[in-house]
Amino acid sequence: MARRRELPVYVSLEEAAEMMSLSTRTIRRRISDGTIPAYQCGRRSIRLRLDELESALRRIPSARR
Repeated sequence: MARRRELPVYVSLEEAAEMMSLSTRTIRRRISDGTIPAYQCGRRSIRLRLDELESALRRIPSARR
């Protein structure tokens, strides 16, 4: 039996902004600076992979050691 491959989940700019508690403008800036990779479906529709969106987050070290 063939193994079923998991497909990546794509979200819109608006969905990404809501998930990350950011504005769509900030998401667009992160796409422009290369922090978040984006994909285009058709002529105008921009999508972001959920796993790549999550990996764009970086942990901030705490002041306590």
